Amino acid sequence: MTASPKATRRDWIGLAVIALPCLLYSMDLTVMNLAVPHLSADLKPTGAQLLWMVDIYGFMIAGSLITMGTLGDRIGRRRLLLMGAAAFGAASVLAAFSTTAEMLIATRALLGIAGATLAPSTLSLIRNMFLDAGERTVAIGVWITSYSVGGAIGPLVGGVLLEHFWWGSVFLVSVPVMVLLLVLGPILLPEYRDPGAGRLDLLSAAQSLAAVLAVIYGLKRIAEGGLGWLAVGCILAGLAIGAAFLHRQRTLASPLIDLALFRVPAFSAALAINTFCFFGAFGAFLFIAQYLQLVIGLSPLEAGLWSVPSALGFVVGSMLAPVIARRIRAGLAVTGGLALAFVGFGVLTQVGGASGLATLVIGSVIFSLGLAPVVTLGTDLIVGSAPPERAGAAAAISETSSEFGGALGIAVLGSVVTAVYRHAMEGSVFSDVPAMAAEAARSTLGGAVAVAAELPGTSGAALLGTSRDAYAQAFQVTAGISAALVLGTAILAAVMLRQTRAGSAA
Repeated sequence: MTASPKATRRDWIGLAVIALPCLLYSMDLTVMNLAVPHLSADLKPTGAQLLWMVDIYGFMIAGSLITMGTLGDRIGRRRLLLMGAAAFGAASVLAAFSTTAEMLIATRALLGIAGATLAPSTLSLIRNMFLDAGERTVAIGVWITSYSVGGAIGPLVGGVLLEHFWWGSVFLVSVPVMVLLLVLGPILLPEYRDPGAGRLDLLSAAQSLAAVLAVIYGLKRIAEGGLGWLAVGCILAGLAIGAAFLHRQRTLASPLIDLALFRVPAFSAALAINTFCFFGAFGAFLFIAQYLQLVIGLSPLEAGLWSVPSALGFVVGSMLAPVIARRIRAGLAVTGGLALAFVGFGVLTQVGGASGLATLVIGSVIFSLGLAPVVTLGTDLIVGSAPPERAGAAAAISETSSEFGGALGIAVLGSVVTAVYRHAMEGSVFSDVPAMAAEAARSTLGGAVAVAAELPGTSGAALLGTSRDAYAQAFQVTAGISAALVLGTAILAAVMLRQTRAGSAA
């Protein structure tokens, strides 16, 4: 068997160039939350407009990934990456200098569409630049690490900028990086496209966008307000459009998604494992951030700093993945990582009250260390299972599954938190609290904190203590659900990937 050629120095430098937009991609998902109070005072958006400002970026990324991944296979992955970088930089400038809420929503939507070019283009380029399986695993570890670093430094960079400049500065950070990518990309990154690719089917592109947007929107509505007709209707409509999309793919000579990929056992198993991992991780990180601020009482900056250890755990785990993959089979490595994540979520079930900071940090670091190599090796298996000409589509499917897993985790676990919290608060009697305020306190922890701040002395302290204990109980339940999920996923990995090695090619 002929050994695959090794990557050159140019390829490794090109990997550093690829990592830059990925870092910014995840930073942009976090810095907007910090800027909300500042831009609200300036642009004075309505409540609905504010929600769309925050959400539209992620929505457009999720809905556009499949189209962009396949488009890169057709027109060239480097070309699509550079087009996306130029669009991202231009949209960032427009967002920074937005004068109305409507303008910021529109520019955030453009940022989402441009951002959707980055992940599949960069991941599929790695598939072509690093033909050696071991080197590709290392490269994907670096690629995933760049996202982790972006998520970790996003709140810190955003906080520093908002401390000294106006809210638009958080968008301008990306401009010099995108300019650097436009300069270095043509020099360091190879071009690759599928020579046999047909025309892009616009109806399929519209179907994939509508299906993903409808389901993600419905899941977010459930996370925010519980089950409702609008949320359920959106999800059902999205699933129906998705079924029509899949049917159309079977009839096209050049489909947007090659459904034959799903018949590769390693591809399907890794896709399911990554989805379940992001289900647990997204939900956990959201509720940990709330716990740090609303239960323990940390400021947003303090909460961000205490979130850094888990982000570093994810970085370390991603970088260890290639080392692990060289010594043991991918199936065993994935199963071991999930087992470690199970321990981490188990530790989180022991968090209680306002004194659980150490337990919270230790648990989050352990599950991050466990999940990081799972995601790295899973992504490697997904991309490695696809032939090179389909790498863009495979990368897009991988990223879309991550978005779905995260949205589903936030929606399902968010509903569980709300239900357990309300149940725990039902029997509480607040004699000095008006009826409407008491109902707000029983609905959410944020409402209870706001009501407690308005009450005198012991009444406020009593309400705060009761509500924090209720939220801690809800947090423990969701940690238990996540632990059970990763344990089940570990069993799936042990069965489905028992003979699979990292970097397995189609």
